[in-house]
Amino acid sequence: MKFLEYTPLDRLNDFLSRLNLGERTIKGCLEAYSCKHTGTDKKLSLSLENEMLDYLGKSSDTDSPSPADVLLSRSSRKTLIYLVLTLYHMYPDYDFSAMKAHQFFTEESWDSFKQIFDTYMFEASKEWVETNGGSSLLDSLYKALDEVVKLADCEIYSYNPDSDADPFLERGAIWSFNFFFYHRKLKRVVSFRFCCLSNLVTEEFLIAELPYEEDGEIFDDMDM
Repeated sequence: MKFLEYTPLDRLNDFLSRLNLGERTIKGCLEAYSCKHTGTDKKLSLSLENEMLDYLGKSSDTDSPSPADVLLSRSSRKTLIYLVLTLYHMYPDYDFSAMKAHQFFTEESWDSFKQIFDTYMFEASKEWVETNGGSSLLDSLYKALDEVVKLADCEIYSYNPDSDADPFLERGAIWSFNFFFYHRKLKRVVSFRFCCLSNLVTEEFLIAELPYEEDGEIFDDMDM
């Protein structure tokens, strides 16, 4: 996987880097990747493939239906591997399990994504129009994504892991969403994560941490 730079995504990232709305802050980030293997990707993809095959082998020994039946398709396993590899490149210090990740990925449509975006990014969209004018935030996002992954032929996935195993979750998060736009033929994927943070919680955390930092500075100045 190789990180790809696209100017249209940069413009959106600049706007969504930290949009302060008073009591809340909206944050968003778009990242594009080529699905061509680089570095340790090949070794990791083989490991993920073996993990899925082992799981399928064990589940075939039982009569109960498996939630991973879709992984019987090699193309489905390949898609999951690309999505998990994207997660690894976004969070290299986090250990993602292919089977756990499979449970958290859900295939979406542009309409279902649009409904979520319109509902939760309403205030951000207003700020975009006031700041930039012209096209709406959603239209600008559509054009940027379409340039990278051709949305008409794109598969869309949401990623909703448990909160205790979510590397995306930030302190003070009120809500957060993670989407992946994958174009099979172009071998490209764009991740889009956006969240809303409580400024009150963030400020309280910083204040609570301040005395400890000051104590640390005091001890740093002392001769031991």
